[in-house]
This record gives sequence, structure tokens and C-alpha cells, in this order.
Amino acid sequence: MSAMPATVKPKTKAERTERIHHPDVASLNLATIMRTLGDPLRLEIVRLLGEEDELLCGEIYDRLGLPASTGSYHTKLLREAGVTRARAAGTQRLISLRRDDLESRFPGLVELITAPTE
Repeated sequence: MSAMPATVKPKTKAERTERIHHPDVASLNLATIMRTLGDPLRLEIVRLLGEEDELLCGEIYDRLGLPASTGSYHTKLLREAGVTRARAAGTQRLISLRRDDLESRFPGLVELITAPTE
């Protein structure tokens, strides 16, 4: 006979929010960031975030006319590259630029990537 499964303890709110992984500042890689920003849609998301402190995911998608699945894919790539930070707000996610982290690692980059196109 197999053993009884161990009781699984429900995660606390803090443990659930920890699932949103953000790379450490020291591990931010300029080539990865630039490759991620090479997509015009992701660059547009960054420019939109450059105008705001924080935006709900749904608001970003609405402003850019994106389906949620497409927006989610692009915001995930930006987060994984270290360009943005996501934080839980109930069932929603708030997205912001990692301005200070990017500026400390790559001075001048934030100003360059958030500059409006001419």
C-alpha cells in the first residue's frame, strides 16, 4: 500500500505574492533587455509605463487595444528581462518600470527607452 499523502498547508498571502519572480539587479543583462525591447509592442508598453507610476495590466491592454492573452505574454517577457515589476493587488496585477534598478545598472537607459518617438 502507498502512504497517505502529506497534508498540504495553504499558502499565506505573502507566500502567494512571492510567486511573481523578478531578476536581481545584479543579474540584469543589457543584451537581454535590448532584445526584449526590440519588439515594438513591448517598447510601447514601456513608454506607456514611463508616463505613469503604475498601471493595472488590464488598463495597459485596453489602452493599447490588446487581447489579455497577448498583453500578458508581453508583460511577462518584460518582467522576466528585468524591465518591469509586477505586484499583486487582489486578483489584479499592477505593473511598473524598474526605474531605479535599471538606472543603477545602466545609467541613461530609462530615459532612452521611455523617450517619445518622433
